[in-house]
Amino acid sequence: MPSDDRVTTNLRKGVLEFCVLARIASGDAYGFELARELQADGLIAGEGSLYPLLARLRTGGLVDTRTEESTSGRPRKYYRLTPAGHAQLAAFRAAWVPLRDAVDHAMGERDD
Repeated sequence: MPSDDRVTTNLRKGVLEFCVLARIASGDAYGFELARELQADGLIAGEGSLYPLLARLRTGGLVDTRTEESTSGRPRKYYRLTPAGHAQLAAFRAAWVPLRDAVDHAMGERDD
Protein backbone atom coordinates (compact mmCIF):
# COMPACT_ATOMS: atom_id res chain seq x y z
CA MET A 1 0.00 0.00 0.00
CA PRO A 2 1.45 3.42 -0.95
CA SER A 3 2.38 5.83 1.81
CA ASP A 4 0.59 9.16 2.17
CA ASP A 5 3.73 10.94 0.97
CA ARG A 6 3.88 8.84 -2.19
CA VAL A 7 0.21 9.43 -2.96
CA THR A 8 0.62 13.18 -2.50
CA THR A 9 3.80 13.23 -4.60
CA ASN A 10 2.10 11.39 -7.46
CA LEU A 11 -0.93 13.68 -7.35
CA ARG A 12 1.32 16.76 -7.42
CA LYS A 13 3.28 15.41 -10.38
CA GLY A 14 0.04 14.86 -12.27
CA VAL A 15 -1.13 18.45 -11.97
CA LEU A 16 2.11 20.42 -11.64
CA GLU A 17 2.47 21.09 -15.36
CA PHE A 18 -0.97 22.68 -15.46
CA CYS A 19 -0.39 24.69 -12.29
CA VAL A 20 2.79 26.09 -13.87
CA LEU A 21 0.93 26.92 -17.08
CA ALA A 22 -1.80 28.66 -15.06
CA ARG A 23 0.75 30.74 -13.14
CA ILE A 24 2.44 31.81 -16.37
CA ALA A 25 -0.92 32.54 -18.02
CA SER A 26 -1.54 35.30 -15.49
CA GLY A 27 1.63 37.08 -16.64
CA ASP A 28 5.21 36.42 -17.66
CA ALA A 29 7.25 35.02 -14.78
CA TYR A 30 10.82 34.01 -14.15
CA GLY A 31 11.82 30.67 -12.74
CA PHE A 32 12.81 31.70 -9.24
CA GLU A 33 9.55 33.62 -8.82
CA LEU A 34 7.54 30.60 -10.00
CA ALA A 35 9.47 28.31 -7.68
CA ARG A 36 8.75 30.51 -4.65
CA GLU A 37 5.04 30.63 -5.44
CA LEU A 38 4.78 26.89 -6.07
CA GLN A 39 6.74 26.10 -2.90
CA ALA A 40 4.47 28.39 -0.87
CA ASP A 41 1.47 26.47 -2.24
CA GLY A 42 3.09 23.14 -1.38
CA LEU A 43 3.23 22.05 -5.02
CA ILE A 44 7.02 21.60 -5.23
CA ALA A 45 9.71 20.93 -2.66
CA GLY A 46 12.40 22.99 -4.38
CA GLU A 47 13.56 24.68 -7.55
CA GLY A 48 15.23 21.49 -8.76
CA SER A 49 11.93 19.98 -9.86
CA LEU A 50 10.73 23.12 -11.64
CA TYR A 51 13.49 23.84 -14.14
CA PRO A 52 13.36 20.45 -15.91
CA LEU A 53 9.58 20.90 -16.20
CA LEU A 54 10.02 24.39 -17.68
CA ALA A 55 12.53 22.97 -20.17
CA ARG A 56 10.03 20.26 -21.19
CA LEU A 57 7.26 22.85 -21.57
CA ARG A 58 9.53 24.95 -23.78
CA THR A 59 10.61 21.95 -25.87
CA GLY A 60 6.95 20.99 -26.21
CA GLY A 61 6.08 24.44 -27.52
CA LEU A 62 3.84 25.35 -24.57
CA VAL A 63 6.02 28.19 -23.25
CA ASP A 64 8.47 30.60 -24.78
CA THR A 65 11.20 32.60 -23.07
CA ARG A 66 12.78 36.01 -23.15
CA THR A 67 15.78 37.24 -21.20
CA GLU A 68 15.92 40.57 -19.37
CA GLU A 69 18.74 42.22 -17.52
CA SER A 70 18.27 42.35 -13.76
CA THR A 71 19.30 45.15 -11.44
CA SER A 72 20.09 42.57 -8.77
CA GLY A 73 22.38 40.09 -10.50
CA ARG A 74 22.27 37.79 -13.49
CA PRO A 75 19.83 38.30 -16.35
CA ARG A 76 16.43 36.69 -15.76
CA LYS A 77 14.72 34.26 -18.11
CA TYR A 78 11.01 35.03 -18.26
CA TYR A 79 8.48 32.43 -19.38
CA ARG A 80 5.25 33.15 -21.24
CA LEU A 81 2.56 30.90 -22.67
CA THR A 82 2.40 30.23 -26.37
CA PRO A 83 -0.93 29.76 -28.14
CA ALA A 84 -0.40 25.99 -27.72
CA GLY A 85 0.17 26.55 -23.99
CA HIS A 86 -3.07 28.50 -23.70
CA ALA A 87 -4.90 25.71 -25.56
CA GLN A 88 -3.39 23.02 -23.29
CA LEU A 89 -4.38 24.96 -20.18
CA ALA A 90 -7.92 25.48 -21.50
CA ALA A 91 -8.23 21.74 -22.17
CA PHE A 92 -7.05 20.96 -18.63
CA ARG A 93 -9.48 23.44 -17.10
CA ALA A 94 -12.35 21.92 -19.09
CA ALA A 95 -11.42 18.43 -17.88
CA TRP A 96 -10.42 19.29 -14.30
CA VAL A 97 -13.75 20.37 -12.80
CA PRO A 98 -15.72 17.31 -13.95
CA LEU A 99 -12.86 15.03 -12.90
CA ARG A 100 -12.52 16.72 -9.50
CA ASP A 101 -16.26 16.49 -8.98
CA ALA A 102 -16.29 12.80 -9.96
CA VAL A 103 -13.46 12.01 -7.54
CA ASP A 104 -15.15 13.98 -4.75
CA HIS A 105 -18.37 12.09 -5.41
CA ALA A 106 -16.63 8.71 -5.47
CA MET A 107 -14.88 9.57 -2.20
CA GLY A 108 -18.21 10.48 -0.60
CA GLU A 109 -17.39 14.19 -0.46
CA ARG A 110 -20.38 15.33 -2.49
CA ASP A 111 -24.07 14.55 -2.43
CA ASP A 112 -24.94 15.25 -6.11
